[in-house]
Amino acid sequence: MFRTGNLATLAILGALAINPAFAEDKSAASVNGISIPQTRIDLRVKAAAAQGQPDSPELRKVIRDDMINLELLAQEAVRLGLDKETEAAQQIEIARQSVLAGAFVQNYADNHPIGDDQLKQEYEKLKANVGDKEYKARHILVDTEAEAKAIVAQLGKKAKFDKLAAKSKDTGSAEHGGALDWAVPSNFVPPFANAMTNLKKGEYTREPVQSQFGWHVIKLDDVRDLKVPSFDELKPQLQQRLQQQAIKNEIAEMRTKAKIE
Repeated sequence: MFRTGNLATLAILGALAINPAFAEDKSAASVNGISIPQTRIDLRVKAAAAQGQPDSPELRKVIRDDMINLELLAQEAVRLGLDKETEAAQQIEIARQSVLAGAFVQNYADNHPIGDDQLKQEYEKLKANVGDKEYKARHILVDTEAEAKAIVAQLGKKAKFDKLAAKSKDTGSAEHGGALDWAVPSNFVPPFANAMTNLKKGEYTREPVQSQFGWHVIKLDDVRDLKVPSFDELKPQLQQRLQQQAIKNEIAEMRTKAKIE
């Protein structure tokens, strides 16, 4: 079933009904002499379609009725002077800014498309970063080097790694004998990754490994070849990432030119 959006967004859409810039648009309905443009109905239909709701006469009727109710509420709010109240006025301004910011982002993306050459470069960087292997490891995290060395000593005396891991500071993995999910080295902090990749299957670190989280004793359970998704499979995500970065850079550039106090 079609669901209305939040009231702040709907309020700004309703307020647009009194804007002369929309006066020549084909009218879908009229409320107390104020026209509800057909393009506004179409916009809501498009938003509903993006959420998986098929365009249909029933959907359009629901949206039209919803927009009529919205216009009625907006008109009554203005009659009562609610649009002049501080909180409502600020919500309207924030909604206006959000719509304009979204329009700018879309316009920027349309006018600065990410080419296949850039996407392929990013893909190759990604492949180089993740490597061709993934690792399944365990670890025990403690506060001090002395504690870590004591654990290593116990392992040397045939103590079970998973039992010792029960006291690990990493409570999430401690519940599973210190086990971590399959992951590529770049998912870990460098000291951990370097130590892990230098182990052979079944080995553990004879010297504790220090990171910003504490001291680790690491055991490597298994290694397997990593199948990196093809360029075509990752292309949409890469395009989105590069577009987001480009927009972030544009905003940073705009800030350097703006007078911000």
